[in-house]
Amino acid sequence: MEEDQSPVAPAAAPPPRVYRHRLPTRLWHWINAATLLVMLMSGLMIFNAHPRLYWGQYGANYDQPWLSIGSKANRGYLRIAAVEIDTTGVLGRWTDANGATKTWAFPGWATIPTSYSLADGRRWHLFFAWVLAISLTLYMLWTAIGGHLRKDLHVRRPEWSPGHIWQDIKDHARLRFPTGEAAARYNILQKLSYIGVIFVLLPLMIATGLTMSPGMNAAAPWLLDLFGGRQSARSIHFILAWALVAFFLVHIAMVLLAGPVNELRSMLTGWFRLPADKPRVGENA
Repeated sequence: MEEDQSPVAPAAAPPPRVYRHRLPTRLWHWINAATLLVMLMSGLMIFNAHPRLYWGQYGANYDQPWLSIGSKANRGYLRIAAVEIDTTGVLGRWTDANGATKTWAFPGWATIPTSYSLADGRRWHLFFAWVLAISLTLYMLWTAIGGHLRKDLHVRRPEWSPGHIWQDIKDHARLRFPTGEAAARYNILQKLSYIGVIFVLLPLMIATGLTMSPGMNAAAPWLLDLFGGRQSARSIHFILAWALVAFFLVHIAMVLLAGPVNELRSMLTGWFRLPADKPRVGENA
């Protein structure tokens, strides 16, 4: 019996790996993720104590809010300026796990603690505010001194061109993610969003939070002038919190679409497997 002489195709080499995320980036990523989750949920508990937002120095029950969440006889609502949206079952009026009707703005599953306690919500929020401030300061210093800003986040001159940015937007909209060596680098949208979060959104969150503190009003009254009053600072703080939630949702969606195993592994171990280049039209796969 003759042996099979047909040629055997060589096994394809595994895609190369690159060390994409250094240890400080990975540590800060996970600490920041947990910290922001706790701060969001405890912040919603604090918001429940007075679910209205105002602009200016002052705001109380009889003042006109620009945003409010509340309940009427048998329904909950979200009101923004003159627009009122029925939110029964979600915001303002909802049912807990025991079937009891509650009229807090945000439901218990979204807050820390899950039962109403303004004091505990403040304790959680203020403790993790220290974690956020210290870890962000250290990470910003490492980013500037350790080369992360220059190597990974610095936007090169060609990347500022409107054509380059528009092409990146179109590629994301069509779910065309970079492959090969290009996948090892941040694209322009990633750079702008990460710079915006690290150097704008998070510092503003801390600054507006400090502006709401009576103690800081005495120590740094210029914060009140900077943000137009304590109630304006509270409104900006709330808006920034939801901007971070929007960033988180887009970030998770991109991770899932780009390859969750590879992306998650790189944020745990630092090692990222480069996606193979797709063959061009007319080339053999």
